[in-house]
Amino acid sequence: MQNEDVWLVVPLYDEAAVIADVVGEARSVFPKIVCVDDGSRDGSAERAEQAGAAVVRHPVNLGQGAALQTGFDYALGDPSMRYVVTYDADGQHQIHDVEVMLERIRQGDVRVVFGSRFLDERTEAGTMKRLVLRAAIAYTNLTTGTRLTDAHNGLRVLHRDVVERLDITQNRMAHASEIVSQIGAMRFEDKQVTYAEEPVHILYTDYSKAKGQSLWNAVNILAELIWR
Repeated sequence: MQNEDVWLVVPLYDEAAVIADVVGEARSVFPKIVCVDDGSRDGSAERAEQAGAAVVRHPVNLGQGAALQTGFDYALGDPSMRYVVTYDADGQHQIHDVEVMLERIRQGDVRVVFGSRFLDERTEAGTMKRLVLRAAIAYTNLTTGTRLTDAHNGLRVLHRDVVERLDITQNRMAHASEIVSQIGAMRFEDKQVTYAEEPVHILYTDYSKAKGQSLWNAVNILAELIWR
């Protein structure tokens, strides 16, 4: 079957209202999905399972970084896995973007493809949020030796070789920069670990904004980076 070498890793926390639709749409293209339920209290895990995803549960909320690491470990248990896609549970990512990113990484000249909302002319983020996120991106680029236009987008495609070497210890907002930092370090050790960016369209719905896609969330990202 198509895309049998791909696992979608979906951190899941209190998304019962939308997760069945997110999983159902994704499974029409990608049959292997693992949702890491990070201590949800609203039946998210059950709805994800009913929609056809594998579900791994954290008994308490540990944070998105911890959920991603758990999902990576689960996907690595499948010897046929070649690529991991990190994918948000709130419906803001587009399956078509994943297909384009996978087509890019399957060419074989890069090991990581980052999604960038700032390369997409349809991006709807407000001016202040753009400014704060760009400050966070500049800080991440300065401290990781990378050159990205969007370091805190949850949509990524990672080759198995990279997933095997990632070790996420930042459980909260700083985990995205930690991923970039570790990939930057891999590039110095192994010239084959190269990366690319692809434009992605993020849907900023009222629901996703209420779940944390606000200006205040962008400020928190920047503050946590500097504090770390």
